[in-house]
Amino acid sequence: MYVAGWLCLPAWRSLANEAPKTPVSVIIPARNEQAHIVNCLRAVMLQQYPPHLLEIIVVDDHSDDNTAVLAEEMAQQCPQIKVLHLTDFMPHEKPVNAYKKKAIETGIRHSSNPLIVTTDADCFAAPQWLATLVGFYEQYHPQLIAAPVCFTNERTFFERFQTLDFMGMMVTTGAMAYLQTGNMCNGANLAYTRQAFETVGGFKDIDHLASGDDMLLMSKIARKYPGGVRFLKNYRATVFTGAQPTLQAFVNQRVRWASKSGHYPDTGITASLIVVFLFNFLMIFNFIACLLGALNVCRLVTLQFTAKCIADFIYLSVGARFFGRCKLLWLFLPAQLPHILYIAVIGIWGNLGQYSWKGRTVK
Repeated sequence: MYVAGWLCLPAWRSLANEAPKTPVSVIIPARNEQAHIVNCLRAVMLQQYPPHLLEIIVVDDHSDDNTAVLAEEMAQQCPQIKVLHLTDFMPHEKPVNAYKKKAIETGIRHSSNPLIVTTDADCFAAPQWLATLVGFYEQYHPQLIAAPVCFTNERTFFERFQTLDFMGMMVTTGAMAYLQTGNMCNGANLAYTRQAFETVGGFKDIDHLASGDDMLLMSKIARKYPGGVRFLKNYRATVFTGAQPTLQAFVNQRVRWASKSGHYPDTGITASLIVVFLFNFLMIFNFIACLLGALNVCRLVTLQFTAKCIADFIYLSVGARFFGRCKLLWLFLPAQLPHILYIAVIGIWGNLGQYSWKGRTVK
């Protein structure tokens, strides 16, 4: 169903010689990103977008490295860049669980433009990124735009495995938008109107959750503005980032993503997550039973694994073609076993209570 939804979703083409007219504020929350913040800001500075319509706001989230210093050095080179320090806007006596939401909220409050674009400090994009996003906005005027994100510069099997998995998520994101079965997005490449953000109360009622600055906000806007949420299917609108280099960092990232799964108001997303989790969990259960001598389930395990391989290959082929990463499909088969374990383990771990992220233990 999702493959059909992705294929039916029209690829958007920008209108030739149409200069953007919408003022944009790019909000970049940053914590301990000294290795990436300069490349991120340089990519935004090099956007093919009128400088007088562009505002770039970096919100330093209590970094204990040189992130803020490097961002301020970039601000001296570019008048469009403004650096805010989250410590200046937070009462020390009030506990906070959702620092990233607070950073984005602070950035929006100190911005001045009607269209908000959020990305992460470890991301970069091609020079056509903003113009493509805004061109889509100016044609359809949605309240929120979800756009593609892809991993890049992989060096190991583990990093390529993450890229394959993430491409599948992007296919799901676009397909759900077309089929209207749920709302998915990634905060590394998201645009929404200031009016929509303020009308739904920003992150109010979801600010007790550390994660969810993207999908939970998207759900709030979708409920307030039926038909006002769209996915931009255009490779030129893609934001790129790196896969997690270590198993621990990967687990923490995916547990963080999974931690909001119990709070989705969209029954379509919840149902899909449950089906995927149960399928993989039962496959592990049946395989262990087979090893322990229950030979009558061996055929079932074989059928399950074959069905998963066929479905996944079709699914990932669609995503790989869109992102131009078909060469990664050679590792599709060896990635199956770790993928089964990853879905089952993260599905449980993500709902157990807390995880570590960028030096913080988060509930």
